Amino acid sequence: MKREQAESGAAQPGTAQSSGVQSIAVLGSTGSIGTQALDVARGRGWQVTALAAGRNLELLEAQVREFRPGLVSVEQGVLGEARARLAGLGAQVIADPSEVAAHRADVTVNAMSGLIGLAPTRAALEAGQAVALATKEAMVTAAHLMWQAAAVGGGRVVPVDSEHTGMFQCLTGEDMADVAELILTASGGPFRLGPDDLSGVTPEQALRHPSWSMGPKVTLDSATLLNKGLEVMECASLYGLPLSQVGVVVHPQSIVHAAVRYRDGSLKAQFGPTDMRLPIAYAIDAAPTGMRRPGDVRGARRGPEVASHGSWPLLGDWEFRAPDLRRFPCLELAYRAGNAGGLAPVVLNAADEVAVDAFLAGQIGFMDIPRLIERLLDETPGGDLTWDSLNEADAWARVRARELCAGSLGNSTGSGVRA
Repeated sequence: MKREQAESGAAQPGTAQSSGVQSIAVLGSTGSIGTQALDVARGRGWQVTALAAGRNLELLEAQVREFRPGLVSVEQGVLGEARARLAGLGAQVIADPSEVAAHRADVTVNAMSGLIGLAPTRAALEAGQAVALATKEAMVTAAHLMWQAAAVGGGRVVPVDSEHTGMFQCLTGEDMADVAELILTASGGPFRLGPDDLSGVTPEQALRHPSWSMGPKVTLDSATLLNKGLEVMECASLYGLPLSQVGVVVHPQSIVHAAVRYRDGSLKAQFGPTDMRLPIAYAIDAAPTGMRRPGDVRGARRGPEVASHGSWPLLGDWEFRAPDLRRFPCLELAYRAGNAGGLAPVVLNAADEVAVDAFLAGQIGFMDIPRLIERLLDETPGGDLTWDSLNEADAWARVRARELCAGSLGNSTGSGVRA
């Protein structure tokens, strides 16, 4: 019976085990998720065996001095400087995050943002690592390739995002065949209540998230609701359901992170404080027995209290409402790309990254972001998703998006992409 359940892809009731995590490797260690993962490691007393960072050598040096990892990766352009700064600290310094991803550790935390995080995720899974995955692009743009890597090497995945970790907890002990709908919550971002016309909002306004402390890219994507659209696509890929069974509700308090509606009409929700250290800690605890295929959800024993949240008060009012697709068309564009499949999610992701950078630089207006994404989706080439076609589509989309930003969108005040 246990073998039949394991092969069915159903969530496994009654299989919670102590994770026994003692060591982690962290990719993206100087970013928002990475620093909070190290905060959890500090509180839990875990050994940090390896770190991967970009160019923030000052923070990286402090991390190496504290945690004493044996292996450190940085961007190629600062490799020489990093080796000089970290000399004598006992770490081998390289410029290959994929080697860090496959390095010996009980859990690999991948907090790298963007497509640059795909190769390390693949390397970790093919090496049989347990991965706490914060790199949403892995499941948005390359889901079946990632599951193939897990099948090849025996790696496991548990998502780090609060919504997906919440969903994971809601599904523990349930059969995926009983799921009617997965429900993700969105704070609504800084423009939830207005203004009605978003074409004139500034980067400073868009970066004032009301609930979470995050990096600028994720914060801006939350303002457009594109981040929620990416999470919809990621959710479907993680749990093996069609996009039609993944819904979004706006929940300004950001206390309920995810909910599942079952076929009998029952609902189960996961809620708690808006502190990313909680989902990070759970993802790391659960990763050693994590998913090897979509919907392969298994419970895990929880570690000790995180950040004194054991006495968090269950007080206040909770609101739920439907998202405004007229003001936030990026959410609908994500559903469009996810339903189209193939290379469309790759193009959506690349177009958004270019658009966000252009908006933050004052090159285009806020509402030009969805217009640019829609234009690129209209022009998306056909073809099957492979590692080669993924890279080719990403490169094409970035070049095309920059052309549009420099041309018809250059110095825009919200007029949009012209055909």
